[in-house]
Amino acid sequence: MKITRVQGYRNRQALIKISFIIIVFFFIYRAFSITDIIANDLSLKLKASNNSEFTIIEKSIRGNILDRNNNLLAINLIHKKINLDPMILQDEYIDLLAEALNIPTDEFREKISKKRENKRKYFIVKEKLRVNDPILSNIAELKNKRVNICLKELKLPSNNLADKVKLLVGLNLAVKEKIEEEKCTRQSIAGVAIESSGFRYYPKKDSVAPLIGKTNINNIGVFGIESEYDQYLAGFDGVKRLADNKNGSNIYYDAELIKKFKEGADLNLTIDSDIQFHVYNAIKEQAEFHEADSAAAIVLSPNGEILALTNYPSTDPNNHQNYSADDYRNRVFSDKTEPGSTMKPFTMLLALDKGVITATEDELIDVTSRVGNILPDKKYTEMTIQRILEKSHNLGTVMVAENIKNEEFYNTWKMLGFGSSLGLMPGTENPGVLRHYSSWGLADKRSLSFGHGPMNTNLAQLARAYLVFANEGAIPSLKLFKNNSAPDNLEQVFTPESTKRIAQILDSVASDNGSGYRAVIDGYSVAGKTGTAEMVIDGKYSKDGAKRTYFIGFSPAENPKYIMAVRLDYPKKCFVSWDPTMRNRCEGSNSASMAFQKAMKRILINDPDIKSKFEG
Repeated sequence: MKITRVQGYRNRQALIKISFIIIVFFFIYRAFSITDIIANDLSLKLKASNNSEFTIIEKSIRGNILDRNNNLLAINLIHKKINLDPMILQDEYIDLLAEALNIPTDEFREKISKKRENKRKYFIVKEKLRVNDPILSNIAELKNKRVNICLKELKLPSNNLADKVKLLVGLNLAVKEKIEEEKCTRQSIAGVAIESSGFRYYPKKDSVAPLIGKTNINNIGVFGIESEYDQYLAGFDGVKRLADNKNGSNIYYDAELIKKFKEGADLNLTIDSDIQFHVYNAIKEQAEFHEADSAAAIVLSPNGEILALTNYPSTDPNNHQNYSADDYRNRVFSDKTEPGSTMKPFTMLLALDKGVITATEDELIDVTSRVGNILPDKKYTEMTIQRILEKSHNLGTVMVAENIKNEEFYNTWKMLGFGSSLGLMPGTENPGVLRHYSSWGLADKRSLSFGHGPMNTNLAQLARAYLVFANEGAIPSLKLFKNNSAPDNLEQVFTPESTKRIAQILDSVASDNGSGYRAVIDGYSVAGKTGTAEMVIDGKYSKDGAKRTYFIGFSPAENPKYIMAVRLDYPKKCFVSWDPTMRNRCEGSNSASMAFQKAMKRILINDPDIKSKFEG
């Protein structure tokens, strides 16, 4: 058959070819130029690059807190939690999952049902699981299983042969109703995730809580050392930006460092966790026994290292259910109090250095005359310095102080550190007050001589002052951190001769003849001083007899190894003799002396380098 061409065929063919070529060139042009199109003032190429960039945060790991022997006081641990998505969890797995989680089946089904009713896709069913918890092994085994999951669907029935014929001839088919079909496949469990998260753990629990403090849910320190030294413990989160490689590398994403990651530093304290444990248990036991509102204690080594710093009441920082800020109160640093008669040894030291007294056995102080508001007690007419300290005699102390100048008192108290911050925990410490002697009245020097008047202090400062008895009259700085590179500058406050003599007298204070007889430890030598001070409540001295009782002491009495200060706040039951059945109102400092005795005894008997007098 002969094919004939219509008129204008060649022209139309040429037009089609030219149009096709134009379209091809247009697409090629667009392929190369599209990235240069401006969109919202950005080229699409730049916009695509920007869209590909994102930042990732590298979380820093918080540093540990350790004691002087590298025992952990605070550590980061990993725990696991199991997160469910009830909306995609298959029904066939609910009973199996309940069994793996050790949850009663009916209870678990009810929980899942409620979550589905509320369309909840996030359900923490288990948390704070240790990495070796059997539940995690159960979940891992369950995830390896595959069971038949059957789903029912509504589908239109398929066309039969008659229907197909009707469609061929153009006839309409009758409307069909959907029928329910069941489709089964073997599937693994869906909607179950095991997630990891870090948490702060405190192995020593309530014995260290007010000192170490705790962190909040964001792992930021909120009390104690955790808060004071958060910048060192926390470290710095790292920030990286991931973006496409501008140099045409084969690696599509390059990590650009925005902020360098830095792990938190570990802190080694001078604390001995064993001594801390003994002291905490002792003050807790005695605070409860004497029905005291609270108690505090600090133990120092002769070079000023803090071996224990305890407070009661306290709490377990690992328990996040119950919380009270008062349980984290560091009373050793934060409570500004009058130290009472614990200051009398320093008055005698100053007087001995200034030649006001000799502190010999034949020196007698007349205590029959009234001085200001201080009246004779009519028990004594003349007293030795040893008897004045043994009986904690106010008038005898004032009679000695009358011959010391105000400026000498002030300068010596200042050298002992009163009125100045220790610099260890600035956010916690209340450094107390020592008013300048130029503002003193006649009664101020007299009351200052026995721990009242123009001064108040915290327990740590008071304990530090007693370090003169372990350093031949010199006083070091306190240290809370091990391997502190700061130079250890001793400031000479009293002469070694005077210090040795008053230390001998303090040995007799902690004896059957002294006010500190309750501090005696059989087989060991103890020296120290009792003290009592009325509590100031709402700016006034308590009318209800609320008092603080103190005992500051050291052992052994010669060449001390441990210096300890104890304070009980408002003990309501006090004991006046060795017979525990004899009680009266709380006039003395027996409660603090007993707490000191319990704590120091536990320290000494656990120290292999210190032998009891009864040992061979």
